Amino acid sequence: MSNKTNSWYIEKLTEDFSFSLRLNKVIYTGKSKFQQIDIIDTKPFGKTLILDGKTQSSESDEYIYHELLVQPALHSLNNVKNVFIAGGGEGATAREVLCHTGVRSITMLDLDEKVVTLCKKYLPNHHKGSFDDKRMNLIYEDASTYLESTKEIYDLIIIDIPDPLESGPAYKLFTQEFYSVVSNHLKSTGMMVLQAGACGPLDHKDIFTAIYNTVQSIFPITRGFNGFIPSYNSVWGFIIGSKKIDPAVIQQEKINDRIEKTLNTKLKYYDGKLHEGLFNLSKEIRASIENEDRIITLDNPIFIV
Repeated sequence: MSNKTNSWYIEKLTEDFSFSLRLNKVIYTGKSKFQQIDIIDTKPFGKTLILDGKTQSSESDEYIYHELLVQPALHSLNNVKNVFIAGGGEGATAREVLCHTGVRSITMLDLDEKVVTLCKKYLPNHHKGSFDDKRMNLIYEDASTYLESTKEIYDLIIIDIPDPLESGPAYKLFTQEFYSVVSNHLKSTGMMVLQAGACGPLDHKDIFTAIYNTVQSIFPITRGFNGFIPSYNSVWGFIIGSKKIDPAVIQQEKINDRIEKTLNTKLKYYDGKLHEGLFNLSKEIRASIENEDRIITLDNPIFIV
């Protein structure tokens, strides 16, 4: 990757589709034990984290992704105090959780210490000091291994890991086995929420519907939703697995009341009006979910290109 100011960053989404962004500069490029890490500054999106050639988040629009990942689930629950985050190396997922005044502790597990160290240094507008919050317990370990060894029970478990690449370790956390472990560490009223890959008209069958079907095999209430992330050049999917509470039936007045009472910051993207219609997936995607028969397991994992 060149650091010349007139160069371009090109990201391949599929074999037949890629997009390019004009670079201001390359901030960092290198490898950890687990993955290729690049942090670049682009003219359209500012500072951007890229792992194994896939954009994870950018300075200008990360709030869309992170508010969607965290806020709908958090505001669907009452009295969230104890939260577990798998992944989330930029610290922005933790930032979104920590703005809830009732949260007492976050246990954040990230396998790659180098990613976190680089994000602390180069992406301050992402984490905004979340790593220094006294409620944060940051551990560098595999999330599945940790959960299998602890007796801790959580109100909310957030899975914020990269897409399942064959070359990386994240694919193990998209399996029925892992979701079963997660369920065992949630309160009876608890929820799991995860990023679930591209979820547009042409690509929702790649992994989104298979993940949905897998979550549905463990959780009695499963809800999917999506939103357009400009720096991904894609509509992105999210899935909530819940034991008792259905986020799709909570009305906007209740959500707005909870926002008013529990948040110490202003949200840009999410509110009660958005929440009320958030889980209305398109007819096409609903049909694909109904026809999906894949269940992702360790013996039958799923990968993206």
